[in-house]
Amino acid sequence: MDEDFRKAALDYHRYPRPGKLSVEPTKRMATQRDLGLAYSPGVAAACEEIAKDPDRAYDYTSRGNMVAVITNGTAVLGLGAIGALASKPVMEGKAVLFKKFAGIDSIDIEIDENDPEKLITIIAALEPSFGAINLEDIKAPECFIVEKALRERMKIPVFHDDQHGTAIIVAAAIRNGLLLQGKRLEDVKLVNTGGGAAALACLDLLCSMGLKRENVTVVDIKGVVYEGRNELMDPWKDRYARATSERTLEDALPGADIFLGLSAPRILKPEWLALLAPRPLVLALANPEPEILPEAVRAARPDAIVATGRTDYPNQVNNVLCFPFIFRGALDVGATSINEAMKVAAVEAIAKLARVEASEVVAAAYGGQAPIFGPDYIIPKPFDPRLILEIAPAVARAAMASGAARRPIEDFAAYHGELERFVFRSGNLMRPVIEAARKNPRRVVYAEGADERTLRAVQTVLDEGIAEPILLGDRAVIEARALSLGLRMDFAESVRIIDPATDEGIFAPLRALYRGKVGRRGTPPDAADRLVGESHTVAAALLLEAGHADAAICGGTGDWMGHFHHAHDVIGRADGVGRCYALSAVIMPNGVLFVVDTHLVLEPSPAQIAEMTLLAAEQVRGFGVVPKVALLSHSSFGASGADSARRMRQALALIREVAPGLEVDGEMHADAALIPLIRDRAVPDSTLEGAANLLVMPNVDAANIAFNLLKAAADGLQVGPILLGTRKPIHVLVPSVTARGIVNLTALAVAQSLAP
Repeated sequence: MDEDFRKAALDYHRYPRPGKLSVEPTKRMATQRDLGLAYSPGVAAACEEIAKDPDRAYDYTSRGNMVAVITNGTAVLGLGAIGALASKPVMEGKAVLFKKFAGIDSIDIEIDENDPEKLITIIAALEPSFGAINLEDIKAPECFIVEKALRERMKIPVFHDDQHGTAIIVAAAIRNGLLLQGKRLEDVKLVNTGGGAAALACLDLLCSMGLKRENVTVVDIKGVVYEGRNELMDPWKDRYARATSERTLEDALPGADIFLGLSAPRILKPEWLALLAPRPLVLALANPEPEILPEAVRAARPDAIVATGRTDYPNQVNNVLCFPFIFRGALDVGATSINEAMKVAAVEAIAKLARVEASEVVAAAYGGQAPIFGPDYIIPKPFDPRLILEIAPAVARAAMASGAARRPIEDFAAYHGELERFVFRSGNLMRPVIEAARKNPRRVVYAEGADERTLRAVQTVLDEGIAEPILLGDRAVIEARALSLGLRMDFAESVRIIDPATDEGIFAPLRALYRGKVGRRGTPPDAADRLVGESHTVAAALLLEAGHADAAICGGTGDWMGHFHHAHDVIGRADGVGRCYALSAVIMPNGVLFVVDTHLVLEPSPAQIAEMTLLAAEQVRGFGVVPKVALLSHSSFGASGADSARRMRQALALIREVAPGLEVDGEMHADAALIPLIRDRAVPDSTLEGAANLLVMPNVDAANIAFNLLKAAADGLQVGPILLGTRKPIHVLVPSVTARGIVNLTALAVAQSLAP
């Protein structure tokens, strides 16, 4: 690495506090009672239950979500035997990846012991503390001895990631590479360089999947592994010794379909590439410099598919693609081991995901380019958020089928929903809404049909069965854009395209409808006709109004308020509603808050505050959340005579008159709304219990500022704005919306269209 990068890496590890891990409590400890429950005397109850039934440890402790990352530092990355202490930054990094990608708590343990038997004894004694063990960076052949002994002695998964993680990703890459090259694993010839722990694990897994052992040649530092060789041999390598006259790598290469390098830089010479079979796979995985550079392969063999272990080339073989999610699935069923069936299930899940279009998150993480399954994209990218949704359930199912699961999952649909919290922070909030939409998907028109975010969202909407999409825009543009993104939607069957510029049979009567709606609002007929063709928001709203759709999603570009007015001109307010309002949700690490009205009514009257509160509370119930409403102000329970405070007090009286069962109080400070202790000091008889989850503001300035501060300061995720009070379900997207945000509003619009 260059000196600047080295300094940046050191600063990263040192500031703002040394290291990459911390421990945080999962339970509140704010009172003497909390302390008594957490420790003495309350902790005795949990201890007694575990003493009676050891499996209750999974109910009363963190063991079921805790993995130990263990090493002795004898084979660290590309650094070699640097020792246990020097390996700690690597092990901390591995623990961070467990938490980041799969929500698994992980502790790194560096053991200063090189004797395999002593190392086995130490690690085995740790079993009561952890749900699984991840062995890391232990040199061969000791790693084989240690893992085998621990798997026999321990009743929890023991997984040496250097071996099996690498093997799983390699197998997935080979599975897809052979598919593209038109070959079968059962028929191919493979040459491996290295012969170490990772290489042998790759070969073992591939052979369990159908590769024939007689078609494998291993080449290590002493040459070809052949029957009768004595130098640098061990029982694990002996399995791949063949009766052959080949002695060098060059001897072994002719006719090879796969070159699998897990060895050293530059050992595969460009001039040898001609010896390989037609359409070969070249996996040159030595790091940081591979056995041969991809550009050299492409120059000599343009028919080859190449993978490396580096981030700066396509098809990076990276263990983070699998190990967090394999452990997630294993822990969630209380697996006693990670067996061959579970590893193969992970292989197939990873390979399958690469054949599906990449997500918006992946495109953003890699410079806006969305990779498409092909020679330069045979395995998913490490930041693909769907990895956990595919791998963990596949591993869990395989554990159950193979008898390794002690706590089988009964409802995989519910399990999938639980995993979504690691992918989409909006998952828990949106789950009841999405389930309602799935039961009765309706027609939803998308105004910006050619927008990349819309197209990605529509693919998800189709996959999840949420709605029947209608896209507005030029058919050729939309189809070309979807193709470039690698999307699978069928425009002949599942997605309808309507073009305001050419579909005259649909839009001729809609123009007349629009002229009637805006003719007495200062819009002359010719201007109205132009707007129908020029504004896709107007066109989408008209399709909704005329019954061609059941809901509409507009905006996402340009001025939000302009889109709203165009939509409102067509759809208008629901009967009995005085104004439309905007409800926004912000999902934070410690929960969700709803804020109203964040966009529309500048200085609402008491009646409007009451109306927006009731509409917002009803929408909050639609998320399966019981609304707890706080009317916020600079004033605390009558402390100010200012007009804004009086309006909140008057609104409270109106709300209680109309909805006496609603849990609501005010006017109050924001901290009193969220912290019951502060509120109780001010008014001990408050009708609001616990923390509020729906905050009603005195004006749009307060609402918008508060919402954006919450979002920015607390790393909050926005859902909405959700339009309240419209006659039909229509929503206007903000420019910063993501594809997942569009999916969320789609589900919400469908659920609203189903309401009586």
